[in-house]
Amino acid sequence: MILRTLIVMLCLAGLQHGAATAQTQVQAQTDAPVLVTGTVADEATRAALLERLRGVYGAARVVDQLSVGTVSTPANWNTYVGRLIGPNLRLVKGGQLHIDGNSVSLRGDVASEEQRQKIAGDIAASLNPTYTVNNGLRVQVSQQVVLDTALADRIIEFESGKATLTPTGIAVLDGMTVALRKIKGVKVGVIGHTDNAGSRAGNLSLSQARAEAVKAYVVAQGIAADSIAVSGEGPDRPVADNRTPEGKARNRRIEFKVIQ
Repeated sequence: MILRTLIVMLCLAGLQHGAATAQTQVQAQTDAPVLVTGTVADEATRAALLERLRGVYGAARVVDQLSVGTVSTPANWNTYVGRLIGPNLRLVKGGQLHIDGNSVSLRGDVASEEQRQKIAGDIAASLNPTYTVNNGLRVQVSQQVVLDTALADRIIEFESGKATLTPTGIAVLDGMTVALRKIKGVKVGVIGHTDNAGSRAGNLSLSQARAEAVKAYVVAQGIAADSIAVSGEGPDRPVADNRTPEGKARNRRIEFKVIQ
């Protein structure tokens, strides 16, 4: 069957299987192989595409599953596709570069608005005026920012000298549980801290118990237990002056840190 256009899809992470006949898919993760599948018009096109990909991602990472078949492409398609496969693609996560005839769309996450504009701008500049570019890139909000925004400098309160959450502490944790669901699949450290009142050994034990209590609560709300690691730092990492009541209150805290 002769196809009027050739669709090229570059899945830079999270490849979804089910490619059409005239489709090239590339999956790339930081340490993962780059899987290239689909059908191209001839052996020369296949070789040129693989060479370009190996130049961008490294020869050892590119896994060739391309085939040669009967497809039809726009004029100078090989040249333009070669221009599109460049180092900037490594900045895109969870995305796709989709070329359908003279229409190009790019989706995925990037680290900043500057990157978003530059990548799409470079793509547009590499094509002739007959091509249209749809910039669907999004600025990625880091997983740590999601947690920090949910906590918003609030203190998860416990009963004095105990690892028992207060109603106010539970209310804050309910918001943190929502944030943890948003970053599902990520390992998070829950770290307990105390002020310097009392013995260091006692504070280390209390901070550990409070971190364990936080984990128990969020796990009861449906967060996977193996996604939460706990530790107690006691009084060893203050963020404020322990000589004032306000400083002591700030030091009695729970931290949430993305660790994987």
